[in-house]
Amino acid sequence: MPRPNIIYMNSHDTGRYVQPYGCPVPTPHLQRLAEEGVLFRRAFCAAPTCSPSRAALLTGMSPHSCGMLGLAHRGWGLNDYSQVLLHTLREHGYTAHHAGFQHIAHTEDPPAWKVIGFDERLEGRAEEAAAKFLTGRPREPFYLEVGFRHTHRPFEEPVGPEHDARYLMPPPTLPDVPEIREDFAHFRAEAAALDREMGAVLEALDESGLADNTLVICTTDHGIAFPFMKCNLTDHGIGVMLIMRGPGDFRGGKVVDGLVSHVDVFPTLCDYLEIPRPDWLQGVSFLPLVRGDAEQVREALFAEVTYHAAPEPMRCVRTSRYKYIRRYDQRTALVLPNCDDSPSKDYLLAHGWRDRPRHQEMLYDLVFDPQEVNNLADRPEMAGVLQEMRDRLDQWMKETDDPLLSGKMPTKAGVIITDPDSLSPATGPKTVLKE
Repeated sequence: MPRPNIIYMNSHDTGRYVQPYGCPVPTPHLQRLAEEGVLFRRAFCAAPTCSPSRAALLTGMSPHSCGMLGLAHRGWGLNDYSQVLLHTLREHGYTAHHAGFQHIAHTEDPPAWKVIGFDERLEGRAEEAAAKFLTGRPREPFYLEVGFRHTHRPFEEPVGPEHDARYLMPPPTLPDVPEIREDFAHFRAEAAALDREMGAVLEALDESGLADNTLVICTTDHGIAFPFMKCNLTDHGIGVMLIMRGPGDFRGGKVVDGLVSHVDVFPTLCDYLEIPRPDWLQGVSFLPLVRGDAEQVREALFAEVTYHAAPEPMRCVRTSRYKYIRRYDQRTALVLPNCDDSPSKDYLLAHGWRDRPRHQEMLYDLVFDPQEVNNLADRPEMAGVLQEMRDRLDQWMKETDDPLLSGKMPTKAGVIITDPDSLSPATGPKTVLKE
């Protein structure tokens, strides 16, 4: 059989709030994809912020290693765009095409898609451009990247009767009040729109006759754009949907419970395609999980934030049992511009969110505290676990040459940051960094 085609679909801010993960968000096309492919129940991004997450998946490196320490449209970029996945695929006969939204380059001359290295930018709405490409008898093998703006705020999709806020339960991290129920109802409508658009791509794939020899990778960048989620290192922020369907191992409605990181996708593809791995990869292949040859391929995974709208340096390590989060600044106040504006945010601010404490170190027992609200870092009986998790994190930071080890925040000329003491990423005072 020839090398499989690859379609990589990425959404904005969806977390795991889709039907295949048991959430009350009907997404039938994603449900079908999961039932036909492989669903990863414990998949995590490398950063709960947009550009760093996408860059980590596409380079197989942590954001601080590949250079994407913040948002591309605010001035950050990759150290080396030749390390993006498509270049490795091109060495083995693939052409590379892009439709919709991308978030790892922000240039006009040359255009971002050329900076990244695509052969072609498909114009028009993401799902329509991708469908036209698939049904147009493309040369094989191809790599097609499709980026969707759903479910990013502001939520534009109107709420229909199937999303009646009176009968919805908001995420468990938030209070069950009318304002937040209504906000979540709009998210559900956005997720439904995402499912329709992804479904249009999958239907075109079926129509084209290419589905049997195409690997579909469907994921999102990080958690949903609600307080305590996006831009946070709890599982609410770093937990992501990851569904893969394709010839051979990625069939059959399998469910995988082993820990998986976005940085593992690139090395997994190399093993799946039987091509050499580039030497810069930091992830591990999860193909043994898919094949049923192992229950775990990693004991721990790591995630980070350095900049989002405002600087907020923090790192975490997660094992099957524990989560450890450390902040690398001395702020005592919350960094509220790193939470997207929303009715849910307004509700919490009106009830004193701005005055809530901010911890420098957090340790959570994920068995007895899956919501990560009971910080055990100061418990004497947890001193041994705390030190073990500190050591894991320190070792990873040294192995990956994390710039925070210097004790100084990395900067880059031209990067735009919002005042961390402001409230809004949109209206807060902004500064342009200098070297």
